[in-house]
Amino acid sequence: MVQVYFHCSNPEGTLIDRYGAAVANLTEARDRATQIMHSMIHTPGAEDWRDWVIHVSDDDGEEIFDLPFTAMLGKPH
Repeated sequence: MVQVYFHCSNPEGTLIDRYGAAVANLTEARDRATQIMHSMIHTPGAEDWRDWVIHVSDDDGEEIFDLPFTAMLGKPH
């Protein structure tokens, strides 16, 4: 298991994940990132998520991958 962090950003700033999650592999990390995006997109509010990106980083702060929210927007729920 590896501890990874899911930071979310848009042009105005970054939401820092201080707790992260333990994952077994990249597939699990991507699945968790997708769950986080889904939760944020479906939170009631007027936020325009098109400019948001989730950045998945390791314990050293090195980015493993990023995933734009547009990858999920427009997909059937």
